[in-house]
Amino acid sequence: MALQSLETVLYSVEDGIATITLNRPDKLNAFTVKMRDELVSLFDETDSDDAVRAVIITGAGRAFCAGADLSSGGKTFDYASRGDAAREALRVGDVYRDGGGVTTLRIFKSLKPVIGAINGAAVGIGVTMQLPMDIRLASTDARFGFVFARRGIVPEAASSWFLSRVVGMQTALEWCYTGRVFNAQEALERGLVRSLHAPADLLPAARALAREIADNTAPVSVALTRQMLWRMAGADHPMQAHRIDSRAIQARGQSADAREGVSSFLEKRQPVYPDKVSRDMPAFFPWWDEPPFE
Repeated sequence: MALQSLETVLYSVEDGIATITLNRPDKLNAFTVKMRDELVSLFDETDSDDAVRAVIITGAGRAFCAGADLSSGGKTFDYASRGDAAREALRVGDVYRDGGGVTTLRIFKSLKPVIGAINGAAVGIGVTMQLPMDIRLASTDARFGFVFARRGIVPEAASSWFLSRVVGMQTALEWCYTGRVFNAQEALERGLVRSLHAPADLLPAARALAREIADNTAPVSVALTRQMLWRMAGADHPMQAHRIDSRAIQARGQSADAREGVSSFLEKRQPVYPDKVSRDMPAFFPWWDEPPFE
């Protein structure tokens, strides 16, 4: 997909930091099939671009994302009856894959750190798409809601896997059972977001965090670390982590990055890491088999 053809999001890269902005402000950035496709394509872009060291996602206007676009009325979630080509492309047998899940699974696979800058209302897919983001910062104006049961449906976007890992089972069930909308302070207290900021300070705070990553860390190490921590969250035994840790530290310990990291520390200077995510991931990566949808 040509970046100049983007319709529902904005994309920019500045000094190693990519910013993706959900851009349907007149519709409160409601999620559409087109937005799904553009987000997936942009994460392909950020993974392949060695100039990108971190990704920030935010929303245009007063909302982050107000959930699914409900312009189809009562048939919004009845994919089989709608019959549009974009939905049919996600059909596997007699099951239509959840488009939110396609999006969150792509974010989950990202090789770059993902920072959410949640600027306003975030409900439905607007909040579940945040769950595979690594660090979430929120405006004091932000509101959140896992409203699915109030719409007669269930949580989507693989949030039944992500949400309890982020906030714990009790909070996950309370928010999903009640479907209530809650404020940014509750999101902070329950661990959904890392920090709250005045609206004008939100993006600068997100960029400062991204800048700390970009200026000081080895990109291959960060890419490996991201996948190690996320994927080991579902491991059956710590031995699985030990196997991967051992392979990773052995591979990284032999790298030019490790020599540069130690030398720059001893010489009290900023590091210049030579390895690239596009060419220098270790031979054992990826160590998992991606499960099929069936």
